[in-house]
Amino acid sequence: MTSARPAARPRPRPRPPVRRRKKRAGRMAGLWAPLLVVVVAVVGLSWDTDSQGVPPVAGRCTVAGSALTVTNEQAANAATIAAVARSRGLPERATVVALATAQQESRLRNLAYGDRDSLGLFQQRPSQGWGSPEQVQDPVYATGKFLDGLVQVPGWETGRLTEVAQEVQRSGFPEAYQQWEEMGTVLAGALLGTGPAALSCTYSPPQAAGPVDDRAAAVAEVVRREAGSPTVQPGGVVAVGVTGWPEVTWAVAHAQNLQLSEVRYTNWRWTPTDGWAQDAEDVGAVLRLQLAV
Repeated sequence: MTSARPAARPRPRPRPPVRRRKKRAGRMAGLWAPLLVVVVAVVGLSWDTDSQGVPPVAGRCTVAGSALTVTNEQAANAATIAAVARSRGLPERATVVALATAQQESRLRNLAYGDRDSLGLFQQRPSQGWGSPEQVQDPVYATGKFLDGLVQVPGWETGRLTEVAQEVQRSGFPEAYQQWEEMGTVLAGALLGTGPAALSCTYSPPQAAGPVDDRAAAVAEVVRREAGSPTVQPGGVVAVGVTGWPEVTWAVAHAQNLQLSEVRYTNWRWTPTDGWAQDAEDVGAVLRLQLAV
């Protein structure tokens, strides 16, 4: 009688290879790094008005009673936006929406590049009927085209800013405009306000370039288009009558571009090195722009 043979033990199943799981884990780790960068970048947009690789410039503009600081370039473009909206008799909300939109689209810079054929302050596309490349890079024209679309949006005066802006822009990032509403509100208040010295810009004036009479004539053309009826006077002076503080603030915002060494209105005086100060002499309700000579 033979003894029974013990039953064979089942052979262990092979363990799943570890290499593949490590590879997937490595792939996921590789995705987290750029995702974290994106999150940090989005959070950092809050009040970083001139980021995204913009080289630093000499001089800044500040709003009285606010922590907001913008570059001279941004201030000039913002002032043009406010001037166009004001010339159309639109309420302040139009300027707020336009400023927030331009800040999101270009950081308030008149860009000569963009996604596909997008150009200018509002990144408008000539191929989509916004105008020629030259037109959409003209801040006055570009602002006018944006406002044309804005006033056609039902409820634009009271609607949520990002939803109203999106109706005009048709952006791939429809919520992005909302983050700039506070900035647009503060800046619009300064540019359209009727009180003195709401915006001040400082910079180191460069050496005056070109004959002063030619420069005064060029400044007068810019003023005529955006701020009123100018008169060119001897010594590089451009005077603008029937004005108020919005026009004065416009001049200060554009002072670096226009090579101004002084802006005067009533008993207030602004210079690029010292900012605003009250003066013993009152020049009356006439905006007086002194070009660098």
